[in-house]
Amino acid sequence: MTMMNNNSISARRRGLFRRRLADRIVRLLSTAALVIAIAGMGWILWNVCARGISVLSWSFLTESTKPWGIPDSGIANAILGTLEITLGAALIGIPPALLGGIYLAEFGRGTRLAGIIRFATNVLMGMPSVVVGLFVYALMVVPLGGFSGVAGSLALAILMIPVVLSTTEEMLRMVPDTLRESALALGCSRTRATLAILCRSARSGLLTGILLAVARVSGETAPLLFTALWSDGWPRDYFTGPTANLPVLITEYSTNSPFAEQHAAGWGAALTVTVMVLLLNIGSRIIFKEKHHVR
Repeated sequence: MTMMNNNSISARRRGLFRRRLADRIVRLLSTAALVIAIAGMGWILWNVCARGISVLSWSFLTESTKPWGIPDSGIANAILGTLEITLGAALIGIPPALLGGIYLAEFGRGTRLAGIIRFATNVLMGMPSVVVGLFVYALMVVPLGGFSGVAGSLALAILMIPVVLSTTEEMLRMVPDTLRESALALGCSRTRATLAILCRSARSGLLTGILLAVARVSGETAPLLFTALWSDGWPRDYFTGPTANLPVLITEYSTNSPFAEQHAAGWGAALTVTVMVLLLNIGSRIIFKEKHHVR
């Protein structure tokens, strides 16, 4: 009997030792992964800042890009073009994505159509951006006979839709069912309860999803190479002609130009778009943190 108890105690000790060892190994691997991720991000930010900070100036941010050899060249037209294309993408992609997320969370639970939409969303979320660019190129650029900013907006909107749709569904599912039941008990219709009460309750999360989607597409290059392309002029031909934008400027100046001055301008543009994306991400994280803090 004593021997059996000793064996049982030894087995428990071995099991406890294995669990502790596995826990420490997982913690060590997780910490190492975190350190590698932070170090990689820090290295990228350091290189972009070190190479781009010397180029930044008031004229660089307020003057339009010019052909090589003309002084006082800047990136103001590319900044405005990026904002224009991104705003157009938001106007095209956000409304249907919000409505799709609302349908999945509130009206389509358990239906076959909801399953199809959810599967298509997951596939689209993993779709390479260059494939989306080629699709819009065949859909708009070739039939219309030219590149345009609106074609770039459509390509970016397609990339935004799955992010906003999935976030909308998740945020609405986090709203307690008691709030739904209370609204219906007070005589609200299902639609009014969803739009006026549930969406208002989840507005911080919905805004977070929108900001994350905008941050994701604002630095995309491949779709714009096939749709908006590039222009040295101010972005006045959004619907009819090529539109300047920062991602394509960085690609052209950093990889396709033989001039050192344009390489430096490419680093300055990279720093500019990095700061823009970081501000969007930080803003979305702050909003998301406040949402959970309130709860």
